[in-house]
This record gives sequence, structure tokens and C-alpha cells, in this order.
Amino acid sequence: MEKTDITIIGAGVVGLAVAAELARPGMNVFILEQNARHGEGISSRNSEVIHAGIYYPEGSLKAELCLAGNRMLYESARRRGIPHQKVGKLIVAADPLETGELERLFTQGRKNGAAALEMMGGEHIARMEPNIRARAALYSPETGIISAHDLMNDFLARALENQAHLICRTRVIRIEQENNAWRILTRNDRGEESTFLSGVVINCAGLASDTVANMMGGAYRLYYCKGDYCGISGVKPGLVRRLIYPAPLKNSVGLGVHLTMDLNGRLKLGPDATYIDRVEDYTVAPEKAALFYEHAVKFLPFLKPENVSADMAGIRPKRQGPKDAFADFAIRADAPGFINLVG
Repeated sequence: MEKTDITIIGAGVVGLAVAAELARPGMNVFILEQNARHGEGISSRNSEVIHAGIYYPEGSLKAELCLAGNRMLYESARRRGIPHQKVGKLIVAADPLETGELERLFTQGRKNGAAALEMMGGEHIARMEPNIRARAALYSPETGIISAHDLMNDFLARALENQAHLICRTRVIRIEQENNAWRILTRNDRGEESTFLSGVVINCAGLASDTVANMMGGAYRLYYCKGDYCGISGVKPGLVRRLIYPAPLKNSVGLGVHLTMDLNGRLKLGPDATYIDRVEDYTVAPEKAALFYEHAVKFLPFLKPENVSADMAGIRPKRQGPKDAFADFAIRADAPGFINLVG
């Protein structure tokens, strides 16, 4: 029976980053991916934003890794020539209640280590972004955007250069412990099954990471939280130069409908946040455009209804349900040589 040193389940951005770090000449590393190629899942359905660690609770893994990841992403992108831009972000408030929420975020962000945050009033905002409407704002200069596909391609290239093997169209069916290794049963898209042994298994399966973890007797449960996007067209280029987010509502699921942009300057609104059944449904209802417009025109007064249209969707794997308190990433070895990354 074939044996490999390390098996990474999932070839999204997390699995590929792990592979890039662990692959070495002389070490046998398998990367298993259920789709036809790498990065076709939720890693390609997001805002491509490099966050700065503002929103997460102090001391959480999400806060710690967001800050560390921010620095590492910019450094790696500069060194490796990955397209990116540190555009900055304004979180805007329309009234005193929302201004109070910005002040809370400012305090929380500073506790998390986001030292460059700055509160500003209307005149300062008008100089930075004259085409938006806001009473106050929290400015995050370390927030940026990156090409997720170029980032994933770079991780994969690094892994393949060090003799890792990417195996696509292959699902993991069963994992069992066998002596000091793991017996993995897989099935490809032709229905053919194969079995091999792996010294270490690293579960980076994204939306299915709880299912993979539970093959070894775990008790994980992920909830699917869908985020729809709407595109913006027909507006003058360069009206906005930074990401613009509304002040988050207390006890809200997401960050509110916000304005992001890609490296080509294309503007998008979203995502929103809606818990759904465990079905990968990426359709966006056309009526979302009117709803997004109503939210966004409050701080983007140049928008007209005809500028906004339904675009794309992504799904967030969350460890907390719609009425649950915050749940952090689970990154742990639940058995010797079996490492789960869930959430």
C-alpha cells in the first residue's frame, strides 16, 4: 500500500498555504481536492480583503491570526510579486449611536494590536473621501486588497517546486487509524476508490472540515452563512479610493453591506450575512440589488438604483449558529498526527 508523509485535505487558500510551508524535497506531501482544480471553493468567493484585526474579541485566535496574517501577507506579496494594494478602510457612522460603536471598535482594535487606527470627524473624512457621506469614521490604514487567485497560485507553485502532489477530483470517504499512521479511503469523480497510508493528516477542508474531523470521532458542527454581493456599474471611475464599511449593528451577524473594490478598480457591495441550510447555493436573487442600494446610498450618495445589480455569492463556515455567542477557530491536533482546522 502506498504511503505518504503528509496529507492535506483541501486545496483552498488554507490548504495551499500549509502545503507551501511543509513541502520539502524528499518528503512526500499529498494535497487532496474534491473540485476540478485548486481554489474553486470558498477561497475564490470572497472580498479579497487583507483585514487588520479590528472586529474580533481580544485574545481570540481570530484576532491574533488576523494581525499576524496581515503582516505576513503584505511581506509575502511584496517579496513574491503577488498583486496587492494597501488601500485602507473607513468604517463610517451616520449618527451619535453609530459613532459610539466606532469608538468601541477603536478600543477593541487597539487592544488587539491594530495600533494605526484613527478616529476622524466629518471635515477630515471629506478631505480623504469627498464623495461619501459620514458624520464620523474609524480609519484603518493597514487594510488592503490582494488577488486571491494569484496568492493561491503562488502557494501551489511553492509546494509543487518542493515535490508536493496535487490530486484533484478526489473526495475523502473514510479515515481510520492504523498503527502509527492513518489509512485514507478516497473516491474520484469516476467512482474509483483507492486507499493509502499517511503519517500526518491536516484537515483544511473548509465547508466540509467538520465532516472530515468527525470521521475520527470528533463532535464539530459548522453552520453555513451565505454572503451575497452586488456589482456597481455606470459610475464615474475613482469616486472612492478606499474600502467603505458602515458601523456594524449591535448583535448583527455580519459587518453590514459595505463597499469593496478589486485591483482593477471594480466596485462591489456586500457581502450580507444569512444563515442557510448545508447546501452550496451560490445564486443571488435579483431583488437583492434594491435592498443593497437602500443600505449603501446612506453613505454612498452618488449611487442610483440602476448602478447596482446582483453579482456573486460566497459561504462562510462558522462554528456558531445564528443565535450563538462568538465561537473561535478550532486549530488543534485531536489525535496524534491528525490536525483539524475548523471554522
